[in-house]
Amino acid sequence: MFRMWAKVFKDNHMLRDTVIINDDKELTRTKKIFKALDEVCYQFDLGTPIWLDSNVEEFKKVSKTRFRSDNFIEQIEFDYLEIQIIEEDSVLF
Repeated sequence: MFRMWAKVFKDNHMLRDTVIINDDKELTRTKKIFKALDEVCYQFDLGTPIWLDSNVEEFKKVSKTRFRSDNFIEQIEFDYLEIQIIEEDSVLF
């Protein structure tokens, strides 16, 4: 099972959160992440953020990143959107 937790923060307070679950065994990890992020943006009524190099590097290291105002084309009413992988499919050999 793949689960991603998304949280919106303003002034160090979490305004809302959601957990996206994806059980599709056919999708790659990257596709699951992008699909989950699309679902988060749909639920929160946001435009999809732009992945900057800093986001990619942080996400590769700790499976977590924050999207701030410079990641969005439109004006946002919060400080940042944080996404974090909380569970990934286990690979059995």
